[in-house]
Amino acid sequence: MDEIMPHIRLSREQAADYVLLPGDPQRLDRIAECLEGVKELAYNREYRSLRGLYKGVSVMAVSTGIGGASTTIAVEELARIGAKSMIRIGSCGALKKGIRLGDLILVNGAVRDDGASVTYVDSIYPAIPDTELLAACMESAKELGAKSHVGIARSHDSFYIDDEEAVSTYWGERGVLGSDMETAALFVVGRLRGVRTASILNTVVEWEDSLEENINSYTGGESAMMQGERMEILTALEAFVRIDKNKQGGNSYE
Repeated sequence: MDEIMPHIRLSREQAADYVLLPGDPQRLDRIAECLEGVKELAYNREYRSLRGLYKGVSVMAVSTGIGGASTTIAVEELARIGAKSMIRIGSCGALKKGIRLGDLILVNGAVRDDGASVTYVDSIYPAIPDTELLAACMESAKELGAKSHVGIARSHDSFYIDDEEAVSTYWGERGVLGSDMETAALFVVGRLRGVRTASILNTVVEWEDSLEENINSYTGGESAMMQGERMEILTALEAFVRIDKNKQGGNSYE
């Protein structure tokens, strides 16, 4: 019998090549609505998982919880059971004016302002997505008509530091589009483990808006943000279909 990973509680026989990585376990309910033949796999700690088909392509979804530390555990264990491509579908706060609620940020690089990625490799090592997977996300977002921005995100470890506003202003003035807590760790560990990664972030806080107020409206089902969540799910799924077709045809974006 295949070894069961200690945290995600999955084995190689349950794995798919393509994995969606939401933070929130409840987001799997919305992912399931987009899939056929959905099978719940496991639920341990923050790691809830399911598997289904999207346009004939087998896809897993595994929640990672909050932050880089729990994300790296998911990436490590998924890589060990054979997952090949992973796309984070998360939320973020905008650091630039003009990025509206529900807009997507397709991350082409991340500021490593987190602790988890630094435990793997020095901070001068870049946190960047897989070129082919990012290109597939960009093409899919355009085809779906999603309002999206391509650029840098900052990954950090807490919403509630005393100088959060000053820190956010600093990075926004340097061209960073949004902030989350997981992307940098995903990119770094994925690259080190030979896994393709990308990150799509749904904007749930506009720049200079109230963090607490916007997160509360997000969990309450505010329409623009929920539409953004659906668009990031579909964008990621369509990207996997593109990658799978590309693989079957023997072509490459790179």
